[in-house]
Amino acid sequence: MTQQDQATTTSEPSENNEFLAPHIELLCASYRRWTGRDLVAPGTSPQDRARAVWLAPVVIASHGTEADPVFNYANRAALRLWKMDWATFTHLPSRYSAEPLAREERERLLAAVTAHGYIDDYSGVRIASDGSRFRIEQATVWNVVDALGTYRGQAVVFDRWAIV
Repeated sequence: MTQQDQATTTSEPSENNEFLAPHIELLCASYRRWTGRDLVAPGTSPQDRARAVWLAPVVIASHGTEADPVFNYANRAALRLWKMDWATFTHLPSRYSAEPLAREERERLLAAVTAHGYIDDYSGVRIASDGSRFRIEQATVWNVVDALGTYRGQAVVFDRWAIV
């Protein structure tokens, strides 16, 4: 785990830590790189963008590069949807947040993200901390890379889900 990844998992975004602006800048830059779109409105300070991500009504989360990737960020909408607090979510291997994907669907997702850096039509069932399930629709999953192109993990954004 890099120092930035460790810093991300230690405390919930707040004014005191500038809403984890360095991590959010990484997410925003990677999202723009792959999709050509902005995750939040550009032209504001890094702290304002990080605050906007934290407060966004869409779900935004990311995981790192561990052998069994662990979530290193979740905005408030994500924490509410998964029914977890920051400390619990940022210690959760991301595979535990989902039902096992069908083999063909998993291969399609991985192939598309590898080939294009992102996929913007992912759907799947996720599991909240209380065992309830919800289906996400049309999620964008992208590779998070730094300015040198070094792989730093993956992130997701979505605004459509339904309890199943």
